This record gives sequence, C-alpha cells and structure tokens, in this order.
Amino acid sequence: SKKVEVVAINDPFIDLDYMVYMFQYDSTHGRFKGEVKVEGDKLVIDGHKITVFHERDPANIKWGEAGAEYVVESTGVFTTTEKASTHLKGGAKRVIISAPSADAPMFVMGVNHEKYDNSLKVKTVDGPSGKLWRDGRGASQNIIPASTGAAKAVGKVIPELNGKLTGMAFRVPTPNVSVVDLTVRLEKPAKYDDIKKVVKAAAEGPMKGILGYTEHQVVSTDFNGDSHSSIFDAGAGIALNDHFVKLVSWYDNEFGYSNRVCDLMAHMASKE
Repeated sequence: SKKVEVVAINDPFIDLDYMVYMFQYDSTHGRFKGEVKVEGDKLVIDGHKITVFHERDPANIKWGEAGAEYVVESTGVFTTTEKASTHLKGGAKRVIISAPSADAPMFVMGVNHEKYDNSLKVKTVDGPSGKLWRDGRGASQNIIPASTGAAKAVGKVIPELNGKLTGMAFRVPTPNVSVVDLTVRLEKPAKYDDIKKVVKAAAEGPMKGILGYTEHQVVSTDFNGDSHSSIFDAGAGIALNDHFVKLVSWYDNEFGYSNRVCDLMAHMASKE
C-alpha cells in the first residue's frame, strides 16, 4: 500500500528463509511477482528492507528503533487493551488489534471510522472470532456450522442495529472468499430494484473502494484478491415482498480485511 510503509515484523516462530519462501508462494493468492530475499537480519521485498524480530513478549520488541509508529497486533493472543498496550513499551505510538477485543473500542472503515479519537492508544478493527469442536472436523469433506461474532460486532459499530441482528456461519470446503446472506424485514416498504440503485450509488460514491457492486453471474473465486470489504451481488438477491428481502454480498476475507487495516492506519495517521 502506498499509504502504509512496512518497516518491521515480529514472528517468534518463523525464520527469515522460510518467510521468504512463504511470501513468494501462496496456494490461494498465487506467486509474488517481485524479488524477495534476506540481507543480514532483514527481509528485503523489491529492495525495501524490513526489520524482523523474533520476540514472544511484545514488551521486548524494539518497534521505535525500527521506525514503527503503528503496530498491528494480529497474533490473536494479546487482544485486551492491557496486553496489547505492551507494544507501546518498545516505542510504538498506536496499536491496532486485528481480533475481537473485550475492551478496546472497535472501528470499521466506511461505517464508524469517523468516531475515531486520537487520544486512544489501542483499538480494534473488527475481525475473525472463536473456535468450536466442530471446526476440527475434516474441512474438505464437510459443511460446518459455526458461530460468528459479526452480528454482535455490527451492534457495537452501528448502535441503531444493536439487538436487531443475529447470525451464524457455515464453513465450506473452499480456500478463500466468503459470502453474506442477509435476510431483512423492512419497516418501510422498498422495491428490490430501488435497493439495488441505493447500493450502487453508495458503491460509486461515498463508499467507493470499500463497497463493490456487480450485476454479473459471479462465483466465489471471482473475488479472490478483491480489495473491497463487500461486493453486492445484485443478481443473487431476492424479495419475498416489499417488506422482506434477501441480500447477497461477497468478500475476500483475507485480502479485503487486510486492506481495511491499512486504511484505518492511514486514517489514524491523518488525525495525528
């Protein structure tokens, strides 16, 4: 991203040579076309040097010395404000938690990012949630029902929807890309064509880059590597009547989410 410069990475478990290999080859997103190599203790990607730390305790990571101002805490371990704040000891200015947090304020780009206050040191970008026994079953053989924290998160970032939304997930044997099947009972009547027009206008206007819109006959792999958070599938939705509709929207749960983390970081920097 041109908005964000990566200067350091911390991974206590992976050595530099394996990092190079994993960056070059990805079964889902394909090969990286540029040059990746090791120079001393740094990872070098297309000539850009990145300091690599191997610390288990975030307090020991010398972020400041590496020039890192913003840290993305994406281990899924240090998810409370207290635990994530240990990154600040090494010189980081701000911490973004990429997993649900019990006490850090939550922000979603395009939804409530304008409520961000630069007096906050630690915040959450809404992301993936917990595990159950069913998740351990054969992923390539099953459709697995799963809980999702998404509905609860929506209530946090859009208070008007708190208590009005619930949801669940099905894990399916595809490597990437998710789809939202949203069933809505409307207070005010609306034709499905009118809903499509409103979504399209938002995708081309105030939510451009975050919300996408398509009328093509698409399938999940068409969205692999898509940077939008949500791509509305106009042809897949249906209306029972003017008060009851089903809306369908796709997203790359890896690439789209990572782009929003970068967007939030850039937004935070603009408020300093």
